[in-house]
Amino acid sequence: MSLNSIMNIATSGMKTAQSQLRVTADNIANVDTPGYVRKVADQSAAVTNGYGSGVDITRVRLATDRFLQAAGLSAGADAARQGVRAELYGQIQSQFGDPSSDTNFFAQVDKLFANYAALAESPTSSAARQETVYKTQSMFNQAAGIAAQIQSARQEADSRLQSAVETINPLLEQIDKLNKTIAGGSVTNQDVTGAQNAQLGLINELSKYLDVKVEPRSNGGVTLRTNAGTTLVGEGHATVSYQAAGTVDATTAFSDIMITEPSGTRWPLLDGVSSGQIRGLIEMRDVDAPAAAARLGELTAKLADELNRAHNASSSLPAPATLTGRNTGQSLQNALTGFAGTTTITAVNAAGVVQASAQIVFSGATMTINGAAADPSTFLSVLNAQMGGAVTASFADGRLQLDGAGGNGVAIADDATSPSNKGGRGFSHWFGLNDLVSTITPTFYETGLTLSSQHGFDAGESLTFRFAGESGARQRDVTVSVPAGTGTMGELLGALNDPITGVGRYGAFSLDAAGKLAFKAYDPAATTMSIVTDATTQTPSGVSMSQLFGLGATGATRAGAYSVRSDIQQDPGKLALAQLNLSAAAGTPALSKSDGRGGLALGDVGKRNVAFAAAGGSSGGTKTLSAYAADFAGEIGGKAAAAKTRSETAAALSKEADSRRASAQGVNMDEELVNMTTFQQAYNASARLIQASKDMYDVLIGIVR
Repeated sequence: MSLNSIMNIATSGMKTAQSQLRVTADNIANVDTPGYVRKVADQSAAVTNGYGSGVDITRVRLATDRFLQAAGLSAGADAARQGVRAELYGQIQSQFGDPSSDTNFFAQVDKLFANYAALAESPTSSAARQETVYKTQSMFNQAAGIAAQIQSARQEADSRLQSAVETINPLLEQIDKLNKTIAGGSVTNQDVTGAQNAQLGLINELSKYLDVKVEPRSNGGVTLRTNAGTTLVGEGHATVSYQAAGTVDATTAFSDIMITEPSGTRWPLLDGVSSGQIRGLIEMRDVDAPAAAARLGELTAKLADELNRAHNASSSLPAPATLTGRNTGQSLQNALTGFAGTTTITAVNAAGVVQASAQIVFSGATMTINGAAADPSTFLSVLNAQMGGAVTASFADGRLQLDGAGGNGVAIADDATSPSNKGGRGFSHWFGLNDLVSTITPTFYETGLTLSSQHGFDAGESLTFRFAGESGARQRDVTVSVPAGTGTMGELLGALNDPITGVGRYGAFSLDAAGKLAFKAYDPAATTMSIVTDATTQTPSGVSMSQLFGLGATGATRAGAYSVRSDIQQDPGKLALAQLNLSAAAGTPALSKSDGRGGLALGDVGKRNVAFAAAGGSSGGTKTLSAYAADFAGEIGGKAAAAKTRSETAAALSKEADSRRASAQGVNMDEELVNMTTFQQAYNASARLIQASKDMYDVLIGIVR
């Protein structure tokens, strides 16, 4: 071996040791840098003509473990998803109050029933009446406040979605730029580990928002996709777009989050995202919060309806001079059709003595009033004639109104053995003539309409349905117009279910015996329906189709729609606590101020079995209001606890994945110090070999001389 060869070997050794020391120094300098992946300089023997000629650095790379990286990114995305769900659902749960406290919302429901039962013992107490009315209004105010906070949580989730999109786009752009830097440096055999470490940090940040799969590229850099295969970064980078809705309520229709892949293909992002903050925010906004709102709406609606049932069966003394009904959303013809049983309308003086009465016996589409035959078209005229001017009945804008004359009040009572009934509600209750709790829109959806009933909507009016898939991404918007024809519910149902111009390819609407219109998807697990716009207006009520039938998320709006009737709030003496005695002798009072039977009926509302509709994941069924409230309380608390547990578990898994990843990829000071000592010694050994070569050169030159 020549001295030149020895010198070259020693020189290459010094250079290699110097490069290794630089790599080691970089690692030590970044020992506390979060997410830093240590550098490794690969070296190999240099061979010339079959003989060793030194050592070279073939490349400087990152000590990346692809499997641990994938596990860390997946665990981090799931932790972000579960974390945001737990955070926002915790905000919702807190609005209902501490489940273990007797001051929470659900405990107030039972306390309200107890207040009415106590009031029945002292019906003449003005203070007790005032307190009970106040607590009733407070209950509905609290429900409205909770409903508003649920929508605020949805609005926050929606705003955070836009913020996430605004964060994702710069991350994708920077990752793509680093791809170009890494590829260019790899071609010229430069050290690109700094750019790779920076890129890994950006990828870690990106994985908080959506699930990311990393694929190394042969020319340097990475290709990023979601787990479903949507390309985020490849030959260029994707662009995500979204516009938040602004003000959010239960019926808000949100726009799609769209992604334009590097190839130019545009997709709904949700079809390709299964984890990360974006998925968690979507689940919160479109699943968790709407379910809570729907359950609250159903509970509040049934509470109001049952209080109204009891209140309509009673009267105050003196009886109210005017009874004004709710907006039924129907014509009088439709509203009166379908009643059975018997009810009596009376005019009573200030002492509670009956001055005139009209007994109405219903039989399907006809009735008799004090024995005089009538039908829906003649109902008002026959009733007014039978009352002899003591009470005047009128109907306008979907409301029935009864006005007493000559200082008389109006009181109504059903027959004890054959009470009036339509869809489970008596005459006064169905029309809302003496409601305790008022609202401006229909809040129960058993309309009593049949396929032959007139629906009251004008031909050509339309509403738009939105169908979304299991991922939450929009499948299609379908606009259905009210058909021309005779205006029957059967024709409307046919238009809704048309497979071409209606919703028939996704599911079907049906009208049950109580007149409730409901949609059932062919695949409920993979299809959800909502209302985008509703431009229909029913005559004579002025309500829309979705309001009349409770379509889409309309039912969830009910929690904020109730208040105690304004005249009762102003004068609690108008609270109906007495019941009309139809068997009272002529000239004797049929109403008494000391009668508290109406109060007992109001107090027993919580014990009465009620048919609850399916709402928010609950299948509904028949149970008491108190039982439903208890179930709802348990569900809210259980879901919040489960969300917290999922978040903590996901966070722990993410921490463990990061720990293992750091252990395999991070900087170990002991190892780096050993490396530094080793490479310093290698450097010194190479230097000594150069010195030895020099000495040999000097000896040879001396011999020649």
